[in-house]
Amino acid sequence: MEPEPPTNATRERPHTESSYGIPEDEDGLLPWEFVATRLREHRTVWLSTTRPDGTPHARPVWGVFVDGTFYCGGGERTWWVRNLATNPAAVVHGESGDEVVIVEGTANRIDDGTGNPGLVDRLNAAYREKYGIEHGTPFFAIRPERVLAWHDYPDDATRWTFA
Repeated sequence: MEPEPPTNATRERPHTESSYGIPEDEDGLLPWEFVATRLREHRTVWLSTTRPDGTPHARPVWGVFVDGTFYCGGGERTWWVRNLATNPAAVVHGESGDEVVIVEGTANRIDDGTGNPGLVDRLNAAYREKYGIEHGTPFFAIRPERVLAWHDYPDDATRWTFA
């Protein structure tokens, strides 16, 4: 369980125009566990990357949420893997438009867990548990820089920003 975000996170309301009706007070902000649970449970998420020509690219992918980071992997010839090689900016969005979790971050390639012994083994174990298969490598770690979430919009719209 990951009941709290990393200590470098600030939780607040998203900033947008007033016509959306997002409350200004902090009553009803979602707990981090809402985000962690959805990312652990979503079988498929949408991953958005940017092509070398600057146009957007979105694909459904499988992934696991381990130690506060979303990990996914793909073949070397997939467009999204090639896109991340030139621009590591990524957005992950669950399938639901009602129980929303949007993770914005930077993808880092993980080939062998260098610097984190056993990481690839733990990721493959998480894949086996969730999907019944091992993934292998490469994995991509998408560490949150900004997360938006809600399930009773606009009343519980919540944003986490990571330092």
